[in-house]
Amino acid sequence: MYQLGVMHYDGLGTNEDPEKGVEYMKKILNSDSSKARHLKFAAAYNLGRAYYEGCGVKHSTEEAERLWLIAADHGNPKASVKAQSTLGMLYSMSALKDLRKSFFWHSEACGNGNLESQGVLGVMYLYGQGIRQNTKAALECLRGAAERGNIYAQGHLVEYYYNRKFYSTAATIAMRTTEDDDIDMLAKMTDCLPTYIAKGVAMAAFYLARCLHLGRGVQQDQAAAKKYYSMACLLDPDVASDLELKANLGRI
Repeated sequence: MYQLGVMHYDGLGTNEDPEKGVEYMKKILNSDSSKARHLKFAAAYNLGRAYYEGCGVKHSTEEAERLWLIAADHGNPKASVKAQSTLGMLYSMSALKDLRKSFFWHSEACGNGNLESQGVLGVMYLYGQGIRQNTKAALECLRGAAERGNIYAQGHLVEYYYNRKFYSTAATIAMRTTEDDDIDMLAKMTDCLPTYIAKGVAMAAFYLARCLHLGRGVQQDQAAAKKYYSMACLLDPDVASDLELKANLGRI
């Protein structure tokens, strides 16, 4: 029944029918059968996703939150770790914004092996968001996540080293990060959100362009700099605009 729900919701091997997918997930969540017990966390996560996206049901952030809290089960490693990470995201950027709650849920998800949350935790430690600033803990999380393929963490490491004038290190990481800009493929490989992958590559591309433009840590190359500036703008215009402003003000 769970597989049927996923298939109908996402249109996998059948016609897409979100309403029917939601119906199956609700049956699993409300079932008293012992056979359904191990599927309830996943069903609650998917139902929360449906309510958040307004797909198959009327949009409701509050209902999505309620269902994700059920799925996350107080950080239980056998529950939905994806729901734990999603709650961390929810509490960082919605009307329910609460950075302490965000930090808590990213910590739970990271402790249960979630790659996305490991990178976000590094950023939260680095800037003191929802927790006291701790550069040592930030670098531990960012480096660990970056080594596991978290592009967002790699982008922030580039920024960290560039701002501390370790230009060659920043450029080396940036070159590696910008080798592949197929965001959808990277999202499938890492199970990280495409939006944050794009931000990570855009950050790395802009700082690499800056290094090439000014000859910092690499040989000066104006043509290559232009290429990477353009990459940053295409991948995330907001990130590129923010960094361009900092560059114009002489901050980077």
